[in-house]
Amino acid sequence: MKCAIEKLAAALLAAVLLTGCGAEAGTQSATTSPFTASGSAGVEAAAASGSGVMEMTDIKDEATALAAAPSAAPLSIVPEASGTLVQKTDKAVIDYSNTADGYMMVKYTGSTTAKLKAQVTGPSAVTYTYDLTAGKWAVFSLSDGSGSYKATVFQNVSGTKYATVTSVTFTVSLKNEFAPFLLPNQYVDYSDATKTVAKAKELIASDIATLDQVQAVYDYVVNNLTYDKDKAATVKSGYLPVLDTVLAQKKGICFDYAALMAGMLRSQNIPCKLVVGYAGTAYHAWINVYSEETGWVNGAIYFDGISWKLMDPTFASSGKQSKEIMSYIGDGTHYTAKYVY
Repeated sequence: MKCAIEKLAAALLAAVLLTGCGAEAGTQSATTSPFTASGSAGVEAAAASGSGVMEMTDIKDEATALAAAPSAAPLSIVPEASGTLVQKTDKAVIDYSNTADGYMMVKYTGSTTAKLKAQVTGPSAVTYTYDLTAGKWAVFSLSDGSGSYKATVFQNVSGTKYATVTSVTFTVSLKNEFAPFLLPNQYVDYSDATKTVAKAKELIASDIATLDQVQAVYDYVVNNLTYDKDKAATVKSGYLPVLDTVLAQKKGICFDYAALMAGMLRSQNIPCKLVVGYAGTAYHAWINVYSEETGWVNGAIYFDGISWKLMDPTFASSGKQSKEIMSYIGDGTHYTAKYVY
């Protein structure tokens, strides 16, 4: 039994969404929802009022981060804007046709040079804020699971002031509870990352335990990527990793480490959550992994022969897995989760 447990000693915890894993607590801007998600059944579309009174919202830029288990059935879904259920204006469209599959999509169709944002609030009442690019679809996972959601598109007016373009509330009933953590989305976009997917397939053998598969991806990322201090010092709000670029350059910030690992794992049907929160006082991120043998492993771990340890790939790589780094990682008490993607 002990031998079996040691063999499952998989490590994973990826550091994400911070300028270098070093932004101080307080730079995080998204807060609990300023909206009240509708609890009514069915769908209630709520477009911006045509009364001439513009609804305004203050939105600050996000920091860039540095029991018996059910079966996680393989997922073969390619996100698409089906057009069956939409909230649409002359400037933007919210497509919520496929919420049962764990995602929704948003596109700003107007012409503008102003900053654009989308906010999604689910059953947890936590508001997730995303950047939008005019003319391009964005995919957002419904990581709060089944329940009532509200999605809103905003256009910048001045400073941190944003005007509501359109909004919709809808009720989600997931067909697969793991879908939000298997699909590509804005933060973990492996949809066009052919080299990343190919490397993941090469690393992950199908005949070994899930946590051993996780270990293989973890080992590759830690041993082949180096922390990019220059990028960490200059990265701007709104940065999103291009996975094949990160793979080719073999260096990156926290966000790159986590997105690459999550993309590799999800592409091979291993559910994983990209979690953003705090490591001590630093805004940071990591990865939780699911296996049928263990259920969710919150904060990927490894077994050193004596006890389970929380493993954070960015710290482990940049710190060369020193005693000081491993002591800091410790038993996970330094980590506080805030958002799940």
